[in-house]
Amino acid sequence: MLNLTVSGMTCGHCVSAVTKAVKAVPGAEDVAVDLARGEVKVGGNPDSGAVRAAIADEGYEVGAE
Repeated sequence: MLNLTVSGMTCGHCVSAVTKAVKAVPGAEDVAVDLARGEVKVGGNPDSGAVRAAIADEGYEVGAE
């Protein structure tokens, strides 16, 4: 399980955008975005760098795992 802190998410659209972007990463499964906590949890075996890049490409800042 990959656990990331993501800042800049403020609404349901943000959750949807991050979820869609992460699900597009090969190997990503069971994506859970917690808006209130600013957390993204990704199951499966995705490349961490690819997940981080996908989130950053949507305009959000990814913190430490």
